[in-house]
Amino acid sequence: MVERRIALGVLTLSNQSFFERTPMIQPPRRSRRILGKLLLVLIGFFFGGVVAEIALRLVGYSYPEFYTVDQLRGYALRPGAEGWYRKEGEAYIRINSDGLRDREHSTTKPPNTIRIAVLGDSYPEALSVSQEEAFWSVMEGRLQECGAFAGKRVEVLNFGVSGYGTAQELLTLRDDVWKYSPDVVMLAMTTNNDIADNSRALKKTDEIPYFVYRDNQLTLDDSFKTSRSFVWRQSAISGAGRWLRDHSRFVQAIIQGHHALKIRLASWRAVESPNAKPEPSPPVAQEQATQRQDQLSSSDELGIDNLIYLEPGNAEWNNAWRVTEGLITLMHDEVKTRGAQFVVVTLSNGIQVVPNPHVREAFEKRLGITDIFSPDNRIKSACTREGIPVITLAPELQKSAVSSNTFLHGFGENIGNGHWNPAGHRKAGELIAKKLCEDVLSK
Repeated sequence: MVERRIALGVLTLSNQSFFERTPMIQPPRRSRRILGKLLLVLIGFFFGGVVAEIALRLVGYSYPEFYTVDQLRGYALRPGAEGWYRKEGEAYIRINSDGLRDREHSTTKPPNTIRIAVLGDSYPEALSVSQEEAFWSVMEGRLQECGAFAGKRVEVLNFGVSGYGTAQELLTLRDDVWKYSPDVVMLAMTTNNDIADNSRALKKTDEIPYFVYRDNQLTLDDSFKTSRSFVWRQSAISGAGRWLRDHSRFVQAIIQGHHALKIRLASWRAVESPNAKPEPSPPVAQEQATQRQDQLSSSDELGIDNLIYLEPGNAEWNNAWRVTEGLITLMHDEVKTRGAQFVVVTLSNGIQVVPNPHVREAFEKRLGITDIFSPDNRIKSACTREGIPVITLAPELQKSAVSSNTFLHGFGENIGNGHWNPAGHRKAGELIAKKLCEDVLSK
């Protein structure tokens, strides 16, 4: 009994010593302070974002996302999207209910109407100019006076989407165009990138479909549907991000700021890196360009868009040309089968139509070429062999630019480069209408 009391006493003393040494567990004051500060930051960020959102809306700031995921072509214009486009030029853009950068059109063709469907990339999409200034709108107005239509009304429908190659344009023809019952299908080709866009090796993206030759037949390769990036773009998280960007000017501003910072950092790295290769000079500055040393080994310096002026020097470029020419023929055959008329129009690249001839000569010397219209002429020859009507715009546009001393490409500080400006669209629309009326549709 005595031993038991002694043991209990020792235990009591031990427990007392333990509790004296061990304070009661309480939430650390430091953690509470950190959580409080974090909450204040989040509240401040929220209210700051609300104020910024209101301010951006009041000043008309808008950088919406005009594109959406598409199971057939990888991406497409988003029906109903609208907002300002200011990356090049400035225009308020509205995408119609069928996903066209165009006004609304009924699927049923009105009586006494000739419909022309335009397929192409960023040139017919024409985000840099207003819809009324776009070449296909100018063309529509001029064609109303064309005698080849015997007084019928002309309606032009624009199916152009930035970045599309001939493969995506053929899929657009099959999936979207025919429901509008066009009488004429026009393929507007941009030579500086359309050929490369038809090659996975040159385009360097797995997020779009391609056509490839298998057993000497053009076959659709739509393996992009299983790519990790495409699957992610269809996820709920990605969809929520797109919704937030669509509805928040503040989020749009953050995204644009991030893009601008990436461009600036890339520019700084290019300047600071001793091994950095120089960027291709803009056409207006080509007078100081030097003789190239090796066409293929210096492809990074020349830029893939400029390689189109050279004779294909490897299997990748030969295959890109073969696929492109095959797709044009395939498109022509499908249009002819439907009882419509098919015409190819090759557009222009900035350097081809710079008003100053010395600039073009310096560019030709740098690349070691003698014909700045070589890609246009190759497409023309391929079309002629297949009996396909073709309109080659670049030589005519060059004459117009020289005679009027006018830049047809570019805006502001980037004049001479990039897409057509309003003057370029106007002249192109007038020329296409004239050629269609006098040389193509009258036959």
